Amino acid sequence: MSQVLDAMFEKSVEGGEHVIDQGDDGDNFYVIDWGTYDIYVKCEGVGRCVGTYDNRGSFGELALMYNTPRAATIIATSPGAVWGLDRVTFRRIIVKNNAKKRRMYESFIESLPFLKSLELSERLKVVDVIGTKIYKDGEQIIAQGDMADCFFIIESGEVKITMKRKGKQDVDENEAVEITRYTRGQYFGELALVTNKPRAASAFALGTVKCLVMDVQAFERLLGPCMEIMKRNIANYEEQLVALFGTNMDIADPSA
Repeated sequence: MSQVLDAMFEKSVEGGEHVIDQGDDGDNFYVIDWGTYDIYVKCEGVGRCVGTYDNRGSFGELALMYNTPRAATIIATSPGAVWGLDRVTFRRIIVKNNAKKRRMYESFIESLPFLKSLELSERLKVVDVIGTKIYKDGEQIIAQGDMADCFFIIESGEVKITMKRKGKQDVDENEAVEITRYTRGQYFGELALVTNKPRAASAFALGTVKCLVMDVQAFERLLGPCMEIMKRNIANYEEQLVALFGTNMDIADPSA
């Protein structure tokens, strides 16, 4: 870590400044110190904002890892500052560490059915950007009503999904009902990212749970080809909610 910190340099940015541009060669990896930034991806000549950074986050790593052009444009929407790491140092330190992580998680990621629609190179990119987090028995992983900032894949353990009752007058609205349980290889937390709504349910660890975690920016950049599968799963969630509560609680309607 000290090698990385010693090699980084500070760069000030102004509102409206392009920090990186889609299609350019990658020269640096950036970590946000402060400021807000929009992520634009151009498809068929049309640019679309696919996400934002708000005073935290990092970007620019994919072009350096794979020697490919920049996959997105990052535009500062306020004054700010970022810390940069040049290509040579990045590849010497970061890519070496990522090679170890690839060996650990490559076969696991390739075994996940919902990622089958991704090309091999795209699955490897997923391995490179995921983090890991361990939760203790009973620990809350996500909370119903919170804004979503990441997506989870269970590497080991079991997770209980609960939802507070609504729509029935004869029960306490604060009473949480268990919806389902997930185990190794299954995922959760995607619903709020797909629908752009707050978390529709809570998740709790049953025993010790280890999850692979992907932040919302990486989710939007890398899992686009999987989005249709995730949207189809909304129908399954709605069926479960109708059976339990008599309503789907409008989980698929972003304007609700």
